[in-house]
Amino acid sequence: MRFGPVPIAEAAGLISAHTVRRDGVTLRKGAVIPPDLAADLARSGLSEIVTAALEPGDIGEDAAAARLASHLAGPNLRVEAPFTGRSNLFAEMAGVLTLDPARIDAANAVDEAVTVATLPRFKPVVAGEMVATVKIIPYAVPGAVLDRACAAAGGGALAVAPYRRRRVGVISTRLPSLKEATIDKTLRVLAERLTPAGANIVAETRVPHAAESVADALAGAIDGAGADLVVVFGASAIADRRDVIPAGIEAAGGRVAHLGMPVDPGNLLLVGNRGGVPVIGAPGCARSPKENGFDWILHRLLADLTVTRADIVALGVGGLLMEIVSRPQPRAGGETVGDADA
Repeated sequence: MRFGPVPIAEAAGLISAHTVRRDGVTLRKGAVIPPDLAADLARSGLSEIVTAALEPGDIGEDAAAARLASHLAGPNLRVEAPFTGRSNLFAEMAGVLTLDPARIDAANAVDEAVTVATLPRFKPVVAGEMVATVKIIPYAVPGAVLDRACAAAGGGALAVAPYRRRRVGVISTRLPSLKEATIDKTLRVLAERLTPAGANIVAETRVPHAAESVADALAGAIDGAGADLVVVFGASAIADRRDVIPAGIEAAGGRVAHLGMPVDPGNLLLVGNRGGVPVIGAPGCARSPKENGFDWILHRLLADLTVTRADIVALGVGGLLMEIVSRPQPRAGGETVGDADA
């Protein structure tokens, strides 16, 4: 692409690099200069104008943005018509945004003329939410540059994984120190978390804080009520793989995949499975409506995305979230209020 000043007499058919206003004549940035407007500007005394001109093999900014955006869009995404070198991608349904950061980085590394910006990986989104934008910086890019960017990104690099697990079972263990009102509030908070996913609590059980009680309740929620995801809220935080909740999962024929998470609040989260049904041992901070590590794992599992140990241990960078001061042991110490653990 050629870029620079040209005599106004030679500007017709070129792209105006900047907005020009002169003697009642307005030429918009990025517009193709019509001959009559060029003549009007010349009569106003303007002698030259900064323009851009496509060369053989160049692709205009709008066409380039639309092509890369369409290449990036995977399932459950729509691409908006381009404007000013930008094309946006929107979620077509509620779910979790999936992408490969390395592929987005690779597309951005091809050339400074091509940029792709996205929401964070695994972010919960709703229908109609913008999840990414492609912006072409100059008025055109060489076709070879665009080809390399598309190749680097790979087809369908972004997608929305729709929510699939909608029947949630909840088990709450009891100790004398835990108030029933706290459990009631916990259920309300969880129900609010589930609403965007279209999920509901289909079974709710309160049992003694003992492994055999957790095992029986877990079997009842899955085999009896048909829950396709189970959340266990312990009256006491999980302190070890041999503690009540992990022991109860294993006694029910399940498996503990991982205990602990480098996200705070949310450190004491457990992820397990029984017969293909995910089980979350919730950290105490999940009783709060404020965002915490529980949200990150819950939404992935509701979208039927696999959560492995490797996935969890990779959450440390960015895993320090806003403090929940009602925790009995907030990070900064001091006076404690409430009954939630990390």
